[in-house]
Amino acid sequence: MKNEDRLYQYLLALAMLFWGGGWTALKILTYELPMDVIIFWRFFLMTLSFIPILYFFKMPIKLNLHSIKYIASSSVLNISFMVSSFLGIKYGFAGAGSVIITSLSPIMTFLLVLVLFRKRVETLQQFGLALGVVGGFIILQLNDLSLFFNGSNTYFLLCAIIWAGVTVLSQHSQKHIHPVHYSFFISLIATFASFIYAFNSNLLAVFEQGLIFWIALIYLAVFGQTVATTIFYMASGKLGSEKTSSFMFLVPVFALLSAWIVLDEPFQLHIIIGGFISILAVMFINKRKTT
Repeated sequence: MKNEDRLYQYLLALAMLFWGGGWTALKILTYELPMDVIIFWRFFLMTLSFIPILYFFKMPIKLNLHSIKYIASSSVLNISFMVSSFLGIKYGFAGAGSVIITSLSPIMTFLLVLVLFRKRVETLQQFGLALGVVGGFIILQLNDLSLFFNGSNTYFLLCAIIWAGVTVLSQHSQKHIHPVHYSFFISLIATFASFIYAFNSNLLAVFEQGLIFWIALIYLAVFGQTVATTIFYMASGKLGSEKTSSFMFLVPVFALLSAWIVLDEPFQLHIIIGGFISILAVMFINKRKTT
């Protein structure tokens, strides 16, 4: 293995740690301020943190007109995702939310592609979908619908569905715009939109918060999003999308561990079992037929 490849693998593992820890950071933020204030500052700081990255990699800000529809649509979905994840994390467990969203969103993405593009489903993929149904049933506790409709799982499932739409849009946008530019413009538009919505709220209340709040906010916006996303895109170009995507399975592991260490959240057996089955399902869905 080349030293450069090994370096990117270490960086990828670090990026997955940042992503996993982001759910714990979000949980901390839900204790302090209203949702609209948190969402605005998250996108604002994320936008600012992209500027030095664009400068460092010598990527002048430019916008392709063909990419506007993808950026606008993804901005709406990203805001919707933040609203759903905030509500889910506020009333549920950060670790559980990460496992549900991370393990179910690839399955939702595959189903969305099937519906939109009528792709042919191979035998292994059919088996993967069946496993996904089983994993989703366990992880969402659908054996007791009162737990599902009265708890945070509804929001987490909605997050998985929304992120499936984000994934499909981002894949098609790469024909017209670089992924880093794409993420920057999404965060920029989301900043303006969330500012308009939160204009009458006390946006300056963040400056009355303590050190823990600011560590969580900066971690979520900068490390959990901008830095992790940039590493992921860089590694994808060097190692290939298939190998890079396999590191995504580390996210729920890091999320569960960080929630346990920082928030003292318990390990829930149905989340671990259902998440493991769902991850297996994703592996079968992504399995390519060899000839």
